[in-house]
Amino acid sequence: MSQERLNRNQHPIAKRIIVRGTLILDTPTCLGSGDAESPTDIALLRDSVSDRALLTGSSIAGALRNYLRESQHGYGVEEQKGDRATNLFGGTRRDPEGEQSPLIINDAISSTIPTVELRDGVEIEITTGTAKPGHKYDLELLAAGTEFPLYFELLIEKNKDQTEQQPLINCLALALEGLERGQIGIGMKKRRGFGRCHVKEWQVWNFNLEDGSDRTVWLNFEHWHTGLLPDRETYSSIATALGVSLEHHDDKRNRFLIHAQFQLVGSLLIRSGQDSTGRAPDVVHLKSHRPDKSDSLPVLSGTSLAGVLRHRAERIVNTLGGSSTLVKELFGFVEGKEAKSSRLVVHEKVIEKATDLVQNRIAIDRFTGGAYHGALFEEQPIFGGDETLVTIELELRKPEGYEIGLLLLLLKDLWTSDLPVGGESSIGRGRLKGIKADLIHHHPQNPQQWEISEENGTLHVTDKADKGGSGESVRDTLEGFVKALLAHLGKEVEV
Repeated sequence: MSQERLNRNQHPIAKRIIVRGTLILDTPTCLGSGDAESPTDIALLRDSVSDRALLTGSSIAGALRNYLRESQHGYGVEEQKGDRATNLFGGTRRDPEGEQSPLIINDAISSTIPTVELRDGVEIEITTGTAKPGHKYDLELLAAGTEFPLYFELLIEKNKDQTEQQPLINCLALALEGLERGQIGIGMKKRRGFGRCHVKEWQVWNFNLEDGSDRTVWLNFEHWHTGLLPDRETYSSIATALGVSLEHHDDKRNRFLIHAQFQLVGSLLIRSGQDSTGRAPDVVHLKSHRPDKSDSLPVLSGTSLAGVLRHRAERIVNTLGGSSTLVKELFGFVEGKEAKSSRLVVHEKVIEKATDLVQNRIAIDRFTGGAYHGALFEEQPIFGGDETLVTIELELRKPEGYEIGLLLLLLKDLWTSDLPVGGESSIGRGRLKGIKADLIHHHPQNPQQWEISEENGTLHVTDKADKGGSGESVRDTLEGFVKALLAHLGKEVEV
């Protein structure tokens, strides 16, 4: 090894910045252990000593690194030497001369013994709309509200001047701000609503190791203490805690968001794999725990909604004479050794102010027309009222105009009660009626925002960015996305 490389690999440390925070899960989170002998298909990763949930430092680092890369370069762009991600987290595997990461991230162990939720999933056959044989699975999820104490330590080298130190601190603040604002997910199935989280509060320590008194304080620091210190000032903003400003950092992520609110027309039933009590009905609607709530709340799961949207998207594309490639690019696929992740993120949302009612049902003998012996069963769907609110949140990453057009057609079908969600749609369950929808296109150069609402049977479409624009021009803009879909599928478009 050359003397130059030996000198380059020496990193005398001048400063250490310690950041601690409290991470809170907003939705159920899947931190799989890979245990093949578990009674569930995907078991929860636990600490071997305390039996508490374990969030590894490598998982946190990967999520932060990916967020920095996407915010600086956009989706689907590889890291470059000298960018924010490589400066904070070190060189890539393809770079043999890459530097070591100056950021230390500890494993995080949940503050309490975790509450575990069990979820069932099944793959649906496209042609029949029924469950595929042998494709059912179950997994353990950490309940929302679980807390993890986070620990970060940034090492600043002695040979870096102030102009090199400050960008490094800014990168750390930018990455942690993503956690703080809930823009970074952790664990598996993040694009189906799992793993949403945020950081409630921060504590920061700065140690100048070139100062003797600071060195002594750092040596006596309670490194073994995993949570926030009670006698230390806390901050709700990491930028304030680190004393930096993040206003001038551009976000290069190109994404299209739909935030829509619906009324529930009739009932909704998404089957749950676990009973709330020992005397629960045979089938109950899916419920999930939420922070600061004593009882579990009914939810519209991202996995269920994504399956419904995918099935209808394939039906639309097939009707227009297109191929399934468009749907696969949007929703992802697994075919043998080939796989691609979904670019459409479907979030899990709580259904507000719904009512649980138990219904008795029985199968009918088709030959006699009478009740089928032994086929009496109970179901507990949720029923909607005047104040019941079903929220749907979709995020399409790196969208093309024709893909936005397909999402608008899906939104129309949901809005007009033509596309039911959940199970037992054949007996009228799962119908929604649109109330309001916000369409937001976060484009680095041309951000746009529209609002769709309905009042007294009249549909109103407004441009939130250009409030002076006429309703007709706004409709033409949105119809342009649908025309782009038709043109992409080779259909003639009337001008």
